[in-house]
Order: sequence, then C-alpha cells, then structure tokens
Amino acid sequence: MNRKTFLFPLFLGMVFFVTAQETEIYTHEQKAYQDALALYNNEQYQAAQTIFARVKNQTDNLETKANSAYYEANAAVRLNQAGADNLMEDFVEKYPTSTKRNSAFADVAEYYFDTGKYPYALKWYNKVDQSALSRKEMDKFNFNYGYSLFSSKKTKQAEQYLNKVTNSPVYGSQAKYYLGYISYQEDDYEAANERFDEITDPEILEEKMSYYQADMNFKLGNFEEAIALAKKQMAKGDRKEKSELSKIIGESYFQLNQYANAIPFLEEYKGKRGRWNNTDHYLLGYCYYKQGDFANAIQQFNKIIGGTNSVSQNAYYHLAECYLKLDKKSEALNAFRNASQMDFSPEIQKDAYLNYARLSYEVGNAYEPVPQVISTYLEKYPNDSHSQEMKELLVDSYITSKNFKGAMELLENNRGFASKATYQKVAFYRGVELFMETDYGGAAENFGKSLGSAEDALFKARANYWRGESLYLLNRFDQALTDYVSFKQTPIASTTDEFKDIDYNLAYTYFKLRDYGNAITNFKNYIDSGAADNEKLNDGYLRLGDSYFVTSKYWPAIETYNKALRGREKDYAAFQKALSYGFVDRRNSKIEELEGFINKYPNSSLKDDALFELGNTYISSGQEQMGLQAYDKLIQGYRASSLVPQAIMRQGLVHYNASRNEQALAKFKTVVRDYPKTQEAIQAVATAKLVYVDLGRVNEYADWVRDLDFVEVTDSELDNATFESADKQNLEGKTDAAIRGYTNYIKEFPNGLHAVKANFNLAQLYFAKGQKDKALPYYSFVADRGASEFAEQALTRVCEVYIGQKDYASALPYLERLEAQADIQQNRTFAQSNLMKGYYEQKNYERTISYAEKVLATAAIDNRIKSDAQIMIARSAIATGDEARAKAGYAAVLKIASGATAAEALYYDAYFKNQGGDYENSNTSVQKLAKDYSSYKEWGGKGLIIMAKNYDQLGDAYQATYILESVTTNFSQYPDIVAEARGELSIIKAKEAKSNSSITTDGN
Repeated sequence: MNRKTFLFPLFLGMVFFVTAQETEIYTHEQKAYQDALALYNNEQYQAAQTIFARVKNQTDNLETKANSAYYEANAAVRLNQAGADNLMEDFVEKYPTSTKRNSAFADVAEYYFDTGKYPYALKWYNKVDQSALSRKEMDKFNFNYGYSLFSSKKTKQAEQYLNKVTNSPVYGSQAKYYLGYISYQEDDYEAANERFDEITDPEILEEKMSYYQADMNFKLGNFEEAIALAKKQMAKGDRKEKSELSKIIGESYFQLNQYANAIPFLEEYKGKRGRWNNTDHYLLGYCYYKQGDFANAIQQFNKIIGGTNSVSQNAYYHLAECYLKLDKKSEALNAFRNASQMDFSPEIQKDAYLNYARLSYEVGNAYEPVPQVISTYLEKYPNDSHSQEMKELLVDSYITSKNFKGAMELLENNRGFASKATYQKVAFYRGVELFMETDYGGAAENFGKSLGSAEDALFKARANYWRGESLYLLNRFDQALTDYVSFKQTPIASTTDEFKDIDYNLAYTYFKLRDYGNAITNFKNYIDSGAADNEKLNDGYLRLGDSYFVTSKYWPAIETYNKALRGREKDYAAFQKALSYGFVDRRNSKIEELEGFINKYPNSSLKDDALFELGNTYISSGQEQMGLQAYDKLIQGYRASSLVPQAIMRQGLVHYNASRNEQALAKFKTVVRDYPKTQEAIQAVATAKLVYVDLGRVNEYADWVRDLDFVEVTDSELDNATFESADKQNLEGKTDAAIRGYTNYIKEFPNGLHAVKANFNLAQLYFAKGQKDKALPYYSFVADRGASEFAEQALTRVCEVYIGQKDYASALPYLERLEAQADIQQNRTFAQSNLMKGYYEQKNYERTISYAEKVLATAAIDNRIKSDAQIMIARSAIATGDEARAKAGYAAVLKIASGATAAEALYYDAYFKNQGGDYENSNTSVQKLAKDYSSYKEWGGKGLIIMAKNYDQLGDAYQATYILESVTTNFSQYPDIVAEARGELSIIKAKEAKSNSSITTDGN
C-alpha cells in the first residue's frame, strides 16, 4: 500500500512532468511552424523553407510534419530549386493521408500557370485527381488546363477543356475568346466570329477584339469594315498593335485600289520581329508605281531578292517598267529577264521576254549572246505578232554585236530574214572582220559575196576596194589591180574614206607588177592630190624615187629622194640618192653623199650597206687604201651583217689583184673560217685555189680544203645541175615538183654550193602551202647559217612559226638574234613586240615592261602593236601590284585597242572606277563591255561581278543579287568567276536578310 502510494505520486509527478514537457515542445514547434507559415505567405520562401525543414525533422506530430513537408516542397518550387519536383513527389508518397495531397499538384500547377510556365503547369495538372475537385475548383482547373494547352500550341486538346467552361460566369468570356482565337488562327473566320459574338465581357471586347475582327474582315474581303475597325483600335493608342493595324489598313486600301491612301499606312508597318518580307515590299512598291513615283517604287521592288512566286514575277516586271521610266535600261534588262524566267503568269512571262529581247539588242547582254536571246523568242513564240520585228532585230543584233560570222551563217540559211542590201552589208563587214584577223583569203571571199548581192552602190564600191586590199596581200596583184580600178571608176567612190588612198594603192600594185611607168603616174597622182598624210606622202616619194631608180631615171630619182629626206626613212632616201649618183657617173658626189650619210645617220640599219658601197666606190675610183679602210670599218663595226663576208672577200680580191697573195690568202681563209658554208666561203675557196696555183703550192691547197666539209670539188657540176633543175620547177610555178627537187638536192648535197638558197626556197614553198611545221627546219637551217641574203627573212619566219605554236621558250633566242641583226625596222619591231610577250609568258615582268617601252618608242607603229605593248605594261603592273601604273596602262590601251584587248581594258576601266567609288560610271563601262564585246565571255563575267558590287554600293540589292545569281548559272566554264560570285552573293544576302524575312542565306 505504502509502496503504491509512493509510486502513484511519482507516477503523477512523472505524468505532470511529461505533460508539461509535451506542452512546452508543442508550443515551441507550433510557434516555429506559424512563423514559417507567415514567412511563406509573405513570399519569404528561402527563410520559410529552412524553418519548415527543421520543424519537419523535429516534430512527432504527423500533421505538422506533413504540412511542413508540403510547404518546404512548395517553397522549393517557387525558388526554382533543383530537385523541387522530387520534394513534392516525396511529400505525396510519404503522406498519402494528408489533406493537402491533392491540392499539392494543383498548387504547383497553378504556381507555374500564374508565372506563365505553361508546359510545367501541364505536367502538374496531369497529376491532379480531378474527381477530388469541387465544382468551383473544376471550372478553374478546366480553364487553366485548357489555356496551358492553348499556350503550348496543343489547340485541339485546348478546345476540349475550354469548351467545358463557356457557360461559366467567371471563365466563360475568356474561354470563348480563346476558342475564337483558335478558329481565327486556323482561318475559320465564321467560327471565330461566332465565338467572338458570344463574348459579353466589356474589358475583353474593348481591349482584345477590335484587332482580330479587323484582320478577319480584311481576310474575308470586307476591306472597308476592316479599315474602320482597325482605325478604331488604333485610336486607343496601343503601340503594340499599331504596326499590325497599319498593315491591315494599308493592305485594305491597296485591295480597294486606293493606292495613295495605302502608302502612309504601309510605310508605318514595322514587320514581323522588325523584318518585312517580299510581299510587304511588293505592296508598297506597287502603290508607288501606281502613283508614278518610280524612284520609290524601285527602292521597294529591288528589296525583293530571290523571289520564286507570282508576287515576285509581278514585282520584277513592274520593277523593269520603273527602270525604263527612269531610262535605266541595263537595270530593266535584268528585271525583265528575271520575270521572263518565271511561268506563274504566261502573259507576263511573254511580254517580259519580248522586252528582254529588245533591250538585249539595244544595250547588249553579258549573260548570253543577243542573237541567241532573240532566236529563243522566235522559237518560243513562232506565231507572235512581233515575229517580223524580232527577225529584223536578230539580223541587226549580229551586226551590232559585231558577230558577222554568225550573221552570215544565219542569212545564208534564212535569206528571207533580211533584204539583199542587208546581206550585202553583212558580207562586207564579215570581210572586214576577216581582213583584220589577217585571213585575207576568207576576206576576199566575203567581199565577193557582198559584190554578188550588190544593191547599195556605196558598199559595192567599198567591197571592191577591200577585196583589192585582200588580194594585194595575197600577192595576187593582177586581180587586186582590177578591183582597185573598179573602185576608182565608181562615181560614189570619191565620197568614201578609202578614196584618198586609191592612187597610192594602185601605184604600189603597179610597182609590184613591175609596171613602173604606171607606178610613177599613180605615185605622182597621189603626191599631187593633197590628200596624203605625211607618212604615206614620204613613203610615196620613196617608192616614186625607187620607180625612177629601177627604170634608170636617176636624175628624177635623185630629185625625188631629196623630197623624201624629210620623212621617217630619210636614211634610206639619202642612201638611194648616193647610189643614184654612182649610176650617172658622179663618183665623187656618190662618195661625198656616202661619207655624209655615215656621219649623219650613225645608227641607221643601212650604215653597213653605206660602208660597203663606199668601199666599192673608192676601189672602183682607184682609191684602194680608202676602200680597204671603209671595208675595215664595216667588218669591225658590224660583225653580224651579211655584208661582212662580202667585204672581207672584196679585200682579198683587192690584195689578189695587187699581187699581194699572202694578204689575199689570209682574207680568203678568214671568210672560210668565220663564215663557213656561205656562198662567200665557197667563192673564197675557189679564188684561193687560183692563188695557190699561181704560187705553185697546190699541195698546200689540197691539205687545206681536205678539212673543209662544205667543199665538194669533184661534185660541183652535179651540184649545180641538181639545184638548177629544182629551181627551174620553182620558177615555172610547179610547186610540188620544186619541193621534190629541192628536197632531193638537200639530201644529195647537204652542204652544197646552193644549200642556203635551196633550204630557203623549200621553206618558202612549204610556208606558202600553210605547212609551217615542215617549213621550220629549213628556215632554221638558213637562220643558223648566219650571214646571207636570206638570213633575216628566215630568222623572222622561224620566230613566226614558234610564236604561232605558242612556244616562246624556243622562240626567244631567235627573237633576240632577230632584234640584234635585223636591217628592216619592221622585223626589229616584230622581234621586240614578241620578246615582250615571251617574257610575259615567263613572268619576267621587268623585261616585259622594258621591251614594251622599246616598242612604244618606235616611230610609226600601228595601233594594234601599240595596244599590245600597253596591255603588256598594264598586265605586268597588275601582276606586280602596281595598280597606279596598271590604271594608266589600261587607260592608254582603251583609246586604241580592239577585240579581246579592248574588252580587257574596259573591264579594268570598270574595276578602277569601282575602286575609286565611281560606281555609276563603272557600270557604264560594264554596259559598254556587254554591248560591244559580248563574244569575250570571260571578261563579261568578270565585269558583271564588278557591276554587282557597284549596285550593292548604290543600294540596289536586287540588281546585285540577280546579277551574281546569273553569273553562277551562266559562267560555269569559268570556276573562279563562279566562286567569286557565290562569295559576294553570300555576303549581300546575309546583309539583306537582316531586314527581309523572305531571304534565305543557307545557300545561293
């Protein structure tokens, strides 16, 4: 009993103690929990989370533990912490009986919904047990879930949930708005209108409906209603929708053909994300176009880049019309071409192609030959009302593009395309073209065709003249004479530019025919006409003097040569004058003139001739010592001259005639040693034999000649007979027999008495037949033998053949010899101009420029040679990075060049103008290149890239990109040009894509 009494109080005390302790703990936990809850409700989630976590871990109260876990997880969600989802999942799993279990998913979903993270909201709404929700909660769930689906672009599922709350007083109007908006986005405007009409919430009607209703009315074609609604909405000052509303109003006015009204609203449109598209630019551009504001229309149309739809075809067609209105024909050509390449509207395509063809004819075409453009039109639209116009333009296009070869082919296959007069002119111009290309046979043939269709008296006369020129250069002097006479006898001939030279040409033809009487008459006529230019006048005096000279009329010759002393070849006139004194037995005068010549013309190519003649004259007048001295000056000063072996030979003969036999033998042996195998060497051996015989030293002679491989003493008669046989065939014009004869002679007597002449004649025969490869070894033989009367011509021919083969490596040594040895200035200029080209081929630009300057320093060279020299300077300057010198060089070329050289010079003219910022004039140069030199396609392609760069700088992106795209498709044979075009195109497209959403930059 006592024990129990003791225990009871103790028990009671313990109970009291325990109860008191529990109350203290409970109170402490509740306070912490309440503090955390207050922090949570005040959105102090981090602090609240920390306390909830501590309470959850310390309390034994299951409800408090569950609630703390719930708020801890919710705080983690709101703090966007990693693992927040797992905390909430853990709460649901660990506390299945918690009253907050179902609201946990809904709370998280609503949090994400309220913060606009709709995909996250959907994830948690999917976890909510809908059966546990009240009716009020269910309405909220359906709207929020439906809107989250709508915002996640799951419109079909969204409709399912939004439809459930259309009658809700809280969510009904909003649900109908979004259901209507879904229909609007799906272009179901009737359903959209039906939903929108059911909305009663004034706030939604006021703030959100006007824009969509305006847009729907526009799309339904109710343009006036769309304008009214959009203007009403715009009046509210909603900046966000102002741009789109401007677009609706502007496009509605456009559809009502009220273009002036449309312009300010279309201009106000800011685009999607700050970028317009091709259609936007088209609408504004078309409004400007209809108002006649072509400059602004162009600014819009030319932003439509890479379009491939009907809008683009229309835009490019109207862009072309705007360019034409502003007289920008080259730009119009590109736009018409682009429109013609699209088939969305066959009518626009056909009209665009017609204008493209016309403009191609008018301003040229760098993409494809103009005749090809017109021919394609005729093939595509054979029964078109414009076909006759196109046929006439087709013929003219060949003429204006200077493609006379193509014109002749066209007309010979389609004579009905043009009149006989047109055929006559085309044949004439084709003849001129071939003449300039030095195809004199082809030229003569085409001039003949022109004469065979003679309708126009002027062109008939000119064809006679130029056929005469062609035949003259073919050495068919009799036929040339007939044409020249026909030309001169034609009354209209006197009105032509050619007439001023007809007497000069007739005189030369008679001169070539050795009819010196008529040559004299015509040279005098030419000189007396007063029409002669200075150079031809002086040449006329020279040839008149020569005509007198060869007919032994030496006093008139002297008088005429005196008049030629003012001309370019005054040294020749002075030399011929000196010779003439010799023929009238005025030796002293001849000597005086020759001495004067040597002093006055120290650098003349005739100085060696003058010294030789002076030596001869002194000897013949008995002044032996003076003669020998003149020969010595020749020998010492002109080692390469063909007269040197003759001079030494003459010295030997002088000594021999004076019985100075040892001195004579020394001279003869010098000729044999230094000039073996020449005609002089053979003569020296024969004369030396006489000396040795006179001296009784025949054995010594025999020992000497035994070592001379070119002396075949015993075969001399056979040698002569064999050569004479071949030569006779040649003189009689029996070419094949002569070739066989000379070949046989060279085989039998490779070092014979006539080896040089036989090789030269054989080479000439092969060359005349066009068999230049066969001629080469025989010309080389003569050239390599050194001094002879044929050496210079043979050397020139060797160079010609190698150059024709583009073998400058083999040509260069011969060209250098020709430059050093040539007596004829024309041959020296030929050598220098080709040394210039040869060194350029070897990339030796310093020597290229050096020789080009030598060529340009030569007096009276024709423009073709001048332009070649200038182009070599310019190209070398480009290669060495000296653009200033290149610019000057190409500018000089442009003044005188023709053909490919002119095309190159025009390209660089455009290039340097582009570099200097002169974009308009740079384009003018490219246009000229396209029009006048379209056959030089590589330069045309390079020029187009320059033009594209110009347009880019001028702000015309359409022209720039269209040109570059055309280059990539039309110049595939030039990979470097295509690669450069693609690079430029990528740069421009990337830049333009920043403001035009229709432009793609993932490919060209």
